[in-house]
Amino acid sequence: MTGTTRDMADSVVEGLLESCVAVEVKEAIDTSASDLDVYDNFVFGLYTWGDGDLPDEFLDLYDEMRDMDLSGKRAAVFGCGDSSYRYFAVAGDMLSKRLENRGAAVMQRTVKADRCPGIEDFDACRKLGIEFADFIKRQLN
Repeated sequence: MTGTTRDMADSVVEGLLESCVAVEVKEAIDTSASDLDVYDNFVFGLYTWGDGDLPDEFLDLYDEMRDMDLSGKRAAVFGCGDSSYRYFAVAGDMLSKRLENRGAAVMQRTVKADRCPGIEDFDACRKLGIEFADFIKRQLN
């Protein structure tokens, strides 16, 4: 809606590229569960809407994941929220749990930005990309 998650994603991509990981960026609204079959590694970025809800743009993909086998896939999640709400940035937690329940290896480190991310948040996202590249390599060995 505001471009915040997209800006955070750009920083994650920067970290992945620094680690020589090829990247393809897709919008959740334009992605279906069948698209996930093509990839072994995913980094999902999403914001938390209101008091702990997934964004509308992510609902279809999230629902389609319910019956998927994601064994052998690796994932990381980041996002943003508003700490003035009762549940801060929990959409990413919900997605991480769904991915784990479907068999994916999910990197436990994440980045949660409060409202508009600052320089520290963007740096943390870049580092998340670097750490996810390492996570992929460790999982392959």
